[in-house]
Amino acid sequence: MSASEAFHAEPGPMGVVPSEPGGLLDVLSVAAVVLDTEGRITLWSPQAQDLFGWSAKDALGRYAAKLLVAEEYVDLVRELFAKVMAGGGAWAGVFPIRHKDGSTKLVEFRNMRLLDERGGVYALGIACDEAVLRGVERDLALSVRLVAQSPLGLAVLDTDLRYVLVNPTLERINGLPADQHLGRTVGEALPFLDTEVIEASMRQVLDTGVPLLDQFAIGRTPADPDREHAWSGSYYRLEDPGGRVIGVALSMVDVTDNYQATTAAAEARRRLDLIARASVTIGTTLNLKRTARELAGLVVADLADLASVDVLDSVLEGSVTSAPGPGTGQALFMALAIAASYETDAVRAADPVGERTTYPAERLVTRCVTGGRPVLVSHIARPDLRRIARDEAAADLLAREGAHSYMAVPLTARGQVLGVLGLVRTRNPLPFNHDDVTLAVELATRAAIAIDNARWYQHAADTALTLQRHLLPHPPPQAAGLQIAYRYQPAAAASGIGGDWFDAIPQSKDKTALVVGDVMGHGVHAAATMGQLRTATRTLADLGLDPARVLRHLDHITAGLDQTIATCVYATWDPHRSRCRVALAGHPPPVVIRSGQAPVLLDLPAGVPLGTCGLGGPDFQTTVLDLTPGDRLVLYTDGLVETRDEALDDRLDLLLSLLTDPGLSPEATCDRLLAALRHPDAADDVALVIAHVRPHPPTDDASPDPAPGNR
Repeated sequence: MSASEAFHAEPGPMGVVPSEPGGLLDVLSVAAVVLDTEGRITLWSPQAQDLFGWSAKDALGRYAAKLLVAEEYVDLVRELFAKVMAGGGAWAGVFPIRHKDGSTKLVEFRNMRLLDERGGVYALGIACDEAVLRGVERDLALSVRLVAQSPLGLAVLDTDLRYVLVNPTLERINGLPADQHLGRTVGEALPFLDTEVIEASMRQVLDTGVPLLDQFAIGRTPADPDREHAWSGSYYRLEDPGGRVIGVALSMVDVTDNYQATTAAAEARRRLDLIARASVTIGTTLNLKRTARELAGLVVADLADLASVDVLDSVLEGSVTSAPGPGTGQALFMALAIAASYETDAVRAADPVGERTTYPAERLVTRCVTGGRPVLVSHIARPDLRRIARDEAAADLLAREGAHSYMAVPLTARGQVLGVLGLVRTRNPLPFNHDDVTLAVELATRAAIAIDNARWYQHAADTALTLQRHLLPHPPPQAAGLQIAYRYQPAAAASGIGGDWFDAIPQSKDKTALVVGDVMGHGVHAAATMGQLRTATRTLADLGLDPARVLRHLDHITAGLDQTIATCVYATWDPHRSRCRVALAGHPPPVVIRSGQAPVLLDLPAGVPLGTCGLGGPDFQTTVLDLTPGDRLVLYTDGLVETRDEALDDRLDLLLSLLTDPGLSPEATCDRLLAALRHPDAADDVALVIAHVRPHPPTDDASPDPAPGNR
C-alpha cells in the first residue's frame, strides 16, 4: 500500500491513522543508530545512511567511534559512551561527524541507554543534520513570534473550519480569549457577526487554493459591543510540505477609522451632490405646486422613503405675517405634494394633494411651523405615529408599511415660515440623524425661497388676471346686424398674464367698432397698460373716426406711455350699408369667411405697432370691405397662431382649415379654434373675436362714408 493510500486508510481499532509523507520528522530526516556494549553498530536506519553516507552493510558490526568520529575526538566519544552505558543519563548535543566522503558535518544527537528483556544493554543514538534542525527551529521561532506579536489578528482553522490557533491580537479584536475559540467554528465562536459569508469565503479558499484578499466585514463584537467596527480579512489555504491541505489561515485588521473616514467622505460627496442637484431641479418654474413636487421628488431619491410638502393656508392667501407662534393652537395647511421612493400604500397616510386640513398644536407639523425649528423622531414609537399621521387609520397604515424614523423641517424664506417638509423612512433601515436634519434644512431653505418666489408670482399673476378680466367687456355686447362671440384665454401661469384685449363698442346710427389688441409684455404692468389703451379706444370710438385715424391717436397715446408697444386691429361695421372698414397697427391680419367660399386672410396694409409710428414708420391705412349676411370676420391676437416650434405659415393654414365648417355657430367655432390651436403651457395669452353678419334692414338716414380728410 502506497503512502498516499495509507494516509487515506480507515482508522484501525485503536484509532490509529497512518500519516502521509512530508511531515516534520520527514523534513528533519532523523537517523537512528543502536550500539552494543562494545560500541559496535548493531542497528542502522536508512536515514543514517542519508546522514552519514555509509550503508548498513558498511556500518553494521563496526565500531561507531572509528567509523564516524575523527581521531582527535575518539577518546571524548568513548568517555561519553561509557557514561551513557553506565546509567549516567542521556546525552544531547552537537558533535562533528566524519562523513563517508571525508567531509565533516555537525550533527545534533540525542543518546540514551536501552535495555532488552534479558537485561542486555544498548545505546540508542538519534541524530539529524544540525543545520537542518537549526533552520527548522528558527522558522518555528520566527513563526511563533510573528503570530504572537503581529499587529494583525491571525488564526489557523482546520479543514472543518474549527479554530486551532488564535493570536493575542485576534483575541483582542473579537473580545474572546483563545480557549473560547479553539475547537469551535467561526459561527459558534462569533455568532454576532455575518459568519455565513466568512465561512463561505474560507470554504472557497479550501476548495480552490486561491487566496481571498481584503474581504470587508462590518459588525459588533464583545470587545466593543456599543460601536460598529469594520475589518479587512484575507484567507489563505495551508498545506504541509507534502502538499496535503491541513486548513486555512486568516489575517484580520481593524479598519474602522479608515472605513469611517471613507464613509464620511462619501456621505459628504453625496450630500454635496444632492444640494447641487437641488439648485438645478428645484424652482425650475414659478409654479408653486410644481416646485413642491420637485422638492418631494428630490428628497425621496436620496434622503427619505416618503416625503410630503404642506404649506400654510395663510401663505397661499398672500399673507406676509409669520406662522402661528408656540402655544397658539392649530394651524391650517394645504397639501402641495407627496412622493415615495417606491410604490407603496404609505402615500395614502399623507393628506391628499390639494386638500386643506387643520391640525392641532400637538401635531408634529404644527410644532415645526409654530416653533420654526426641525422636529426629529429618530425611532418612531406608536404614540409618535398619532402625532405624525392625519388620523388613526393613517397611523395604522404607516405602522404596517414599516415607518420607523421621521422628521419635519420648516420651509423658511425671508424670515417667514411658509410650511413644512415631512420625511419618513420605511425601507431605509437607518434612522434619521442630525446630519440628515442639516441636509434637509439646507434643501428646505433652497426650496422655500423658490416656493416663496412662486407664490408671490402667482399672487401677482392672479392680480393681473383679475385686473384684466375686470377690464374686458361683460357680457358680450349686442350689435346691430352682427352676432358676436369672443374668448379670452390667459397664458400658462409660468409665463404670466399678458396684455391682450378685445372690445365691441356701440356707435351712433347702429354702427359697431370691433377692436382686438395686444400690449407687449406680461404681468400687472401689461394688464394696466391694456386698460389704459382700451379706455382710450372706447373714447375715440365715440367720435366716429375712421379706423386709420383712430390708430394714429392710439399711436400717440401709446408713445406717451412708459416704453410701451402694442399691436391692434380696429374695424367699424355699418349694418345699413353692410360695410366694414378695417385698419391694422402691426397686428395679424383678420380672416374673412364669405358665404360659399373658403376662408382667406385679408391682404391689408400691415401698419406698424402702436408707439412706433412717430419713429418714421409707414402711416396707417383703412381698407373697406363689403359683407353680406352669413359672412364672418375673425379677429385674433398672435398667441392663437404663433408657437416656438412651428412655422407661422403652417399655423395660419391650420387656422384657415379650422374655419371651413359654415354650420358651426360663432360660439362653437371659438371653442374649436382654442381646442385645436392652444397648448396648455402656451406662453402667450389669446384674445379672439368672431363677428357673424346677420340681416339688418337698411334705412334712409344711413350716414355717408367719412370724408377723405378723416381717413
